[in-house]
Amino acid sequence: MGRTSKITVHLLLAMLAWVAGETLANGRLSGPSLKLALVFSACALVAELFLQVERAPWRFLSVGDMVRLARSAAATTALFIPTAIVTHLTITSAPRAILLAMILDFVFLASLRIARRALNEGSLTDSLLRLRPSKGPSTSRGRLLIVGSASESDAFLRSTPSGLLHRYTTVGIISPQEHEIGEELRGVCVLGDFKRFDAVLTRLRESGLGPAAVLFLVQPAAITALGAERLGRLKGEGIRLLRQPAVIELSYGVSAGDLREISLQELLTRPPVGLEFEPGRILVAGRRVLITGAGGSIGSEISRQIAACGCSHLTLLDSSEAALFRVSREIEEYWPKTLRSDVLCDIRDNERLKEVFGDEKPDLVFHAAALKHVPLVEAHPCEGIRTNVFGALNVAEASRNIGATHMAFISTDKAVNPSSVMGATKRLAEILIRQAGAKGKTRFSIVRFGNVLGSAGSVATVFQQQIERGGPVTVTHEDMERYFMTIPEAVQLVLRAVAMSAARSEPEPGVLTLEMGEPVKIVDLARRMIELQGLVPDKDIEIRIIGLRPGEKITEELVDVNEEQRMRAPGVVEASPRLVPPLINADDLDRLRAEAMAGDQIRARDTLFGLIERIRSGIDLPMTENVTPLRRPRMP
Repeated sequence: MGRTSKITVHLLLAMLAWVAGETLANGRLSGPSLKLALVFSACALVAELFLQVERAPWRFLSVGDMVRLARSAAATTALFIPTAIVTHLTITSAPRAILLAMILDFVFLASLRIARRALNEGSLTDSLLRLRPSKGPSTSRGRLLIVGSASESDAFLRSTPSGLLHRYTTVGIISPQEHEIGEELRGVCVLGDFKRFDAVLTRLRESGLGPAAVLFLVQPAAITALGAERLGRLKGEGIRLLRQPAVIELSYGVSAGDLREISLQELLTRPPVGLEFEPGRILVAGRRVLITGAGGSIGSEISRQIAACGCSHLTLLDSSEAALFRVSREIEEYWPKTLRSDVLCDIRDNERLKEVFGDEKPDLVFHAAALKHVPLVEAHPCEGIRTNVFGALNVAEASRNIGATHMAFISTDKAVNPSSVMGATKRLAEILIRQAGAKGKTRFSIVRFGNVLGSAGSVATVFQQQIERGGPVTVTHEDMERYFMTIPEAVQLVLRAVAMSAARSEPEPGVLTLEMGEPVKIVDLARRMIELQGLVPDKDIEIRIIGLRPGEKITEELVDVNEEQRMRAPGVVEASPRLVPPLINADDLDRLRAEAMAGDQIRARDTLFGLIERIRSGIDLPMTENVTPLRRPRMP
C-alpha cells in the first residue's frame, strides 16, 4: 500500500473516531457532527504531514511505532481544539467527546497495523483457525533451545525466516538474567537462567522435548562461562551447538537465516576485540589489491574480506598451486563479479615478482607469504632467510617501484626477543620494511600477531587431530603459554592497521599489535579441547609432556623491552622503538644473502643472530641488564 493510500485510510479512521467518540459521549450525533468530523480529519492530515507516521511499514509494527501513533492522535486533538473554537463549531459534551475521539483515533490506527503485522507473520490466521490448544512442538522438526537474553531471543524469533521454522521448533529459552524467567516471547517461555541450565535440559527431556540443537545468541565469553565440560557433554550427546552468522559471513553469501555450527576455536579464544570494520572497507573499496601468500590461512581470509569490501581488482599470489586453486575457486563462487588475477609466483624470485607487480599495478599490497613453522625453519635456516627476509624485501621494493599506495607486512610475536630462526627472520624483516618506508611515497605498516587459532599447523589444529585419533595430546612444556586470536580477528586487525596508518600524516613509527588479554597455558588449552569433545583428560585422552623443540620459548611477548607501547585505538596497541634503530647496510645484507644462497647454515645463522643482537642492543644506547641477551640456539 502506497503512502497516499495510507494517509487516506488515516483520514477516514480519524473521521470514524470522531463520529464514534461523539456518539459514545452523547448517545447520539449532533447537527454539526459531519463538519466536526471533517475538521478532525483535516487536523489529522496536518499532524500526519508533520510527523510522517505513515512512512513506517505496517507489517513491521514496533513499540516505537505505537508511541508515534499515540503522539499523532494527541497532535490531532491539540490542533482540533483551537480550530473548532476559531470556526465557532459547537461541540456537545466537548471534553468527553474530544477525549474519546483521541483515544479511538489511536486505537483504530494501532489495531489496523497490529492486524497487518499479524497477517504478515501468519499468527492471525493461526489463531483464528486453531480450534483447540496446540499439543506442543511438532515432532517432525528438530527441537531448538535458545540461549540468550529476552531482547536477543525476541529479535531472533521476530526475524526468523519461514524456511528455518520448517527445520526447527523452538521449545524454550535460557536467559543469562534470572529476573526474565517465566516471561513468554512469541509463545516461547523463558525456562531458566544459566544456573538452571542442566535442570532445564532434564525437564525438557522428561517431557519428551529434548533439544536437537542449542542456539547461542550470547557472546562467546558467555558461552564458555557454561564450562567446557558441559559443552563437551552436549556435543557428546549429539546436540548441535549453533550460532547466527557473523556480519562478515553475510558478505560471503551466507543467508541471515542460516545457523552456523560453533567451532572449537570460537569456544577457546578470549572475548573478541571489537574493531571497526568500516575504515578498512572505505580504504579497500574501488582499489586494486595484491595479496601474497593468498592461499594460506591468513592470506585466504584477507582475500575473502578484501573481496567483500568491494575492491576493483584482486590479485591472488602464491607459490603453492593447490592453495592458490582453492582460494581462487572460493572467491569465484562467492564474489563472481570481482575482477581477479591468479598468479603462481615465488616471492624469492625478484625478477618474476617485478614483472607481476608491473602487470598488476596494485594500490594496496598485503604481504602474508612466509615460512612460519618454528621447528621446520630451525632445521632449514637458509630457506627461512631467503623467504622471510629477502622475499619480504623483494615485495617491499616491488611495491615501492610501481608506486603502490600502501604495503602491510604481517609479523609475529616470535620476532620479540627471538630465540628461533623464524622469529629472527621476521624481526630482521620488520627493520628492513621500516627502512623501506623512509624511501619513496609508498606507506608501510607492520602488524604483529600472536598465535592464530585454526591456522594450518596451529596448536589447536594439531590437538584436534590428536584427539580425533584417540590421543595422546602432546604438549612440549607444562608451563608453556601463548597469546591467541582467531583468523577473522587477525585479518580485521590488518585492515584496521592499514586504515589507521593511511589516515596519518606521517609514516607509522612502530609496530601495530592487538591487545590480546592474558596468555593461555597450552596444557590448559589441551584439557579444555578434550572436555569440549565430551571426554575426560588423562582418562579418555592422555596428555603427554614431550619437552621443548629447537627454537621454542616457554612464553612469548608482543612488545620488546626496547619498545614502548601505547593504545592507538580500542584493542589496538602500537609498539614503537625508544630510539631509532641502527640501519642494516647493504654489505650486511649481501653477506647474509650469499651465505643463505650457498646453503651455509652455520654462518647464515650466526650472521642473522648477530644482526638481531646489534638491532636490539642498538635501539637503546649500550646494552643494560634490562635488555634480555639474545640466545643463539644450537643447530638441531
